[in-house]
Amino acid sequence: MIVVRNCFVAKPGNAGKLAAMLKEAVGVAQLPKARVLTDLTGDFNRVVMEFEAEDLADFEARLKDYHTNEKFREKMRGYTDLWVMGTRELLQIA
Repeated sequence: MIVVRNCFVAKPGNAGKLAAMLKEAVGVAQLPKARVLTDLTGDFNRVVMEFEAEDLADFEARLKDYHTNEKFREKMRGYTDLWVMGTRELLQIA
């Protein structure tokens, strides 16, 4: 099992908007064990969206789905305007 963690540092004043957008998008994509988190410590305006994938093949299949899933793409429209940097972590559950 893999945890996929997408971490964003939102532009000032946009963390709440980004978190709400990601929360709607994970609902449309039906991501397993998905959650959206916001910072209490660390980088200001940090928003994290994480979910679980069975393995790397499952993760890759989800990436392909994102490119063709119109409902998901509609929910994510304009999200790149809300953040200044982002990273992705793939973590194996021990």
